[in-house]
Amino acid sequence: MDETYDVVIAGAGPVGLMLACELRLAGVDVLVVERLDEIDPTMKAGGINVPTAQALYRRGLLPELVAESARMRDQMAKFLTAGNESADEPIAPPFLGHFAGIMIGAGLVDFDHSSFADLGPAAEVYLVTQQSIEALLGRRAAELGVIVRRGVELTDFADDGSGVTIRLGDNTVRAGWLVGCDGGRSIVRKLAGFDFPGLDPELTGHQAIVEMTGAEGLNPGWTTTDTGIYVHGPMPGRILTVELDGPPADRDAPITAAELQASLRNVSGVPVEITAVHSATRFTDNTRQVTEYRKGRVLLAGDAAHVHSPFGGQGLNLGIGDAVNLGWKLAAVVRGWARPDLLDTYTTERHPIGAWVLDWTRAQVASMRTDLRSRKLREVMTELLATRDAATVIFKKISGVLHRYDLGGGHERVGAAVPDFELSDGTRLGRHFADGAAVLFDLADSAELRAAVGPWASRVRVVTAKAVEPGDLTGMLVRPDGFVAWAADGGSLEGLEAALGRWFGAVG
Repeated sequence: MDETYDVVIAGAGPVGLMLACELRLAGVDVLVVERLDEIDPTMKAGGINVPTAQALYRRGLLPELVAESARMRDQMAKFLTAGNESADEPIAPPFLGHFAGIMIGAGLVDFDHSSFADLGPAAEVYLVTQQSIEALLGRRAAELGVIVRRGVELTDFADDGSGVTIRLGDNTVRAGWLVGCDGGRSIVRKLAGFDFPGLDPELTGHQAIVEMTGAEGLNPGWTTTDTGIYVHGPMPGRILTVELDGPPADRDAPITAAELQASLRNVSGVPVEITAVHSATRFTDNTRQVTEYRKGRVLLAGDAAHVHSPFGGQGLNLGIGDAVNLGWKLAAVVRGWARPDLLDTYTTERHPIGAWVLDWTRAQVASMRTDLRSRKLREVMTELLATRDAATVIFKKISGVLHRYDLGGGHERVGAAVPDFELSDGTRLGRHFADGAAVLFDLADSAELRAAVGPWASRVRVVTAKAVEPGDLTGMLVRPDGFVAWAADGGSLEGLEAALGRWFGAVG
């Protein structure tokens, strides 16, 4: 055993790659191992929420996101225009998201609500596939010098309290920390013995990209029938089916064209014929979450820590949030300026958001069932979501703009994502996090404020600039993950030193 790393990450999906990039930005030596030889082509999440877009924007990746989102919009518009080629203009995607397949109209949401204020340009980007995010983060990881080894499977490990010895096929490596980002069937979670309570599944879902004939009989988008739910689009050949008669008999069996065809015919009543399968997956509504995200020197992130049905694409966003929250904290511990108990805040901050996502997906399944009571519930939800108030409430939730952490402190901004307003130097706040550092924004040109952060100068960067639209804020301390740790109005420094010590370690 002659290889040693600060951190080994199992899993090179979006969560593992995002975490690896965060660690490398902080100078951590990291190895990522992935059992798959290439990116899984299976259709998964097709969009990102505001916190995910903002996290990538803060790291300088907005141009790539904008380009990919534009490509997706064009692809979706072509699909929606198919059969209506005489339209004067391409048909724009008319929906912002959905609850259990009940669509939220783009024109219904009240974007003047204060929850949508100061979100910045990242909030305009949402149509980006999971594969695109994974490819983007793979390129960034390579630029940062992250070592990614594909076709390598973690088979065992031992945490001896001072480090982790990890078995990778026929080889063994040593790491200070191990993070399982290896999906819902995580081997890291199982070997470490994390408690994983939850509810058993009651449905069988299929998601695939196929070639088929007879598709003209399928409705575009989400359709509820007497036997389940199916989705056609938003790109040619993409199908999804939901049958609520129990979980699959063998979730690991190969998925055939005949199985997909039978499922789609059952829920749609349309005699389609599937002639080729390009990618396919089964899913269920199994919902479970670990009780803690860390055991000793082993941590979990993404689906390794929580599993649920894929409705609404919340899993990708939840996992990216885990990675951004954990990355800077683990780096601080590795570099020695933070105590290991800083990692306890990873569980306390992320577990409640994971629990909310599980409950959110459970509620959607309840609205998808085919019994009479559930049908009536769905009718009520459909009627409500056709109103401006309900559409706004639901979109605030699924967009992630309400996500915040309980960090204590009296200021209303503490625990919330940093607002992305414009500064007098021509920048926006979100543009100051590309290096992954914490930032103290001096918005009142206060020498006293700058002096107070002096002892932490190697860990916190100071930006002095006034807001283009002056408000009451005179200062904000923002963690590397983009969440406000301290804020003040009127020049007060009360609580600043305590916040600096809590999040960025003792000095002197």
